[in-house]
Amino acid sequence: MNPHPDQPPVRRIVLPSGRRVEVLLFDRAEPVPETAPVPPGLHLCTACGSDLVHPVGWEEADPEHWDVLLRCPDCEECTSGTFPEEAIARLDEELDRGSALLVEALRRLSRANFEDDIERFARALHGGFVLPEDF
Repeated sequence: MNPHPDQPPVRRIVLPSGRRVEVLLFDRAEPVPETAPVPPGLHLCTACGSDLVHPVGWEEADPEHWDVLLRCPDCEECTSGTFPEEAIARLDEELDRGSALLVEALRRLSRANFEDDIERFARALHGGFVLPEDF
């Protein structure tokens, strides 16, 4: 029962990613299923659910479709299929997002390692462990 009769009813849906969303339901001819199926992206593993799936081979099937071999690094599942250009574009966006995350993590790790090196070198200088003849 809707506590506010002047507002459309709300249905809560859980997406494959685990994210929960609320959907406003307006008048429809047919009822909406309790859990509306949301097709997973190509970057999601159908075997283990990992979001690290990446292409290892691809070939244009026709002007609007691609034959792609996908691999999951977590469970080693490999799948292949022919996918529309839109699905490949979404996969490409996910790959770009993942690459940006990796580059940022590498930058942070490199900086932390460099700061640690500087700190150890400064301690060695102040402790008298580095002498002019070391250079």
